[in-house]
Amino acid sequence: MSSYIDFALYYDALTEDVDYKARTEYLCSLFKKFDRMPTLLLDMACGTGNFSCEFAKKGMQVIGVDVSSDMLSVAQQKNTENIMYLCQAAEELELYGTVDGAVCLLDSVNHIIEKDVLQTAFQKIALFLEKDRLFIFDANTEYKHKEILGNNNFIIEKDDVFCAWQNFYDEGEKITDIVIDIFAEEGGRYNRYSEEFSERFYNDATLKIMLGKAGFCLEAVYGEMTTESPKADSQRVYYVARKV
Repeated sequence: MSSYIDFALYYDALTEDVDYKARTEYLCSLFKKFDRMPTLLLDMACGTGNFSCEFAKKGMQVIGVDVSSDMLSVAQQKNTENIMYLCQAAEELELYGTVDGAVCLLDSVNHIIEKDVLQTAFQKIALFLEKDRLFIFDANTEYKHKEILGNNNFIIEKDDVFCAWQNFYDEGEKITDIVIDIFAEEGGRYNRYSEEFSERFYNDATLKIMLGKAGFCLEAVYGEMTTESPKADSQRVYYVARKV
């Protein structure tokens, strides 16, 4: 997995269309529907901490964990009240005690392309999650990998940042390789930064088996920001799993 050394500096600018507040409200509604609001939440693969900050505003204590020290450096420049950040890979998670809720968001699960590594990550999350509590995560769908990402290219322009996004989809392996070139204005000139990473599509059956092996029961699978089953053209799916 990439450590996002350069990408971290521009991640927020390139994802400013993500409504973190609305998504946090949706996630809280799922916690309430299937259990209760957590008091101590694990935000796995927290990136620059946008979700961690939103959950903290809800009165939760948050442990934000990410493999990229550069992402966490950006996160720590924001409001860190009620948030503790740890630099760890998901499959190497080590906490000081248990949590009563866990999330892993914005297709971070897809970024773990080795199945055995993802299995270990699920087991680690289960290890530090209290019995009967919830683990909620999302994942990109096969439709998104094939039809939206696919072998397509995208151009993103945000103020002084220009981004060229290239995707290369291997349908046999269900893996999308992603190459991002960022051109950022700094001191009157544009500097180029490049980042490469990959995502793997995991179907519902595979995720259910992996969750079961880790000690979870899959409670629900929803289309993005809904409490309905995913549709054929859903791009993101939410999974609600309970530690048994």
